[in-house]
Amino acid sequence: MTRGLWTRETVALFLLAAYMPLALFWLLSGGVAALGQLGLCILVVGFWHLVFMLVRAQAPSLAGVVTALAIAMLAPEQLGTFRSALGISFGVVMGELVFGGWGRNVVNPATVTLSFLGFGFPAFGWPGFDPQVAWAAIPAAAIGVAVGVMPGGVIVAASVVGGLAAVAGLLPEPALLTAGIVLVLLVADPVTSAATMPGRWLMGALYAALVVLFANGWTGAAPAQIAVAAALLASLAAPLLDEVALAIWVAKRRRRHGRT
Repeated sequence: MTRGLWTRETVALFLLAAYMPLALFWLLSGGVAALGQLGLCILVVGFWHLVFMLVRAQAPSLAGVVTALAIAMLAPEQLGTFRSALGISFGVVMGELVFGGWGRNVVNPATVTLSFLGFGFPAFGWPGFDPQVAWAAIPAAAIGVAVGVMPGGVIVAASVVGGLAAVAGLLPEPALLTAGIVLVLLVADPVTSAATMPGRWLMGALYAALVVLFANGWTGAAPAQIAVAAALLASLAAPLLDEVALAIWVAKRRRRHGRT
């Protein structure tokens, strides 16, 4: 986006501002360890942004900090520097930079990184979150929707489906709280979420439905692992959901105007 105020970096800056409540409560809860993890993620992401700037004249982006925050909060614990750097490098390079940078990627690079780390190092445990950290996702989502950098349809649809599942006893509280954090950090991505309004509602509902399905059928999976897997599948389905929405719209117009 390069029209008026809305440049790529403006969107990234507003996203960072929206994430501030969530990041602050997470850092307060995690202390020095969380700060060190965030520093490592920013360092690795920044290194690859610098490499692509020098090799391909590809401008670095503040979105790298957004990616680093999501990875730092959700990555499996006790991976060590080498494993963490390896996973971050794979996700940032293959999930974002090879496509030309943030704004042209198909899947959120943090989602790619977390999926790589989860499949590549299954012996390491996933993080848990204190309730106050999870509740901080609510003001983060409200700020993101208010300033127009998060798709409201995705968030509302996921919240409705997830809330109904929780009331029905199908979604345990830890899974519900973690799914809210992942919804804000990964699913409600302005780049990789669905583009049409019906597609956004379908994507949010699909994400929540997958969380419920995995929470009840994936034995031994951690809440963060469940939510990341659901985020990956929902992101991959986003283009298909947009195609469905457009096909329905075209069919309605043809019926209205009497065309075949």
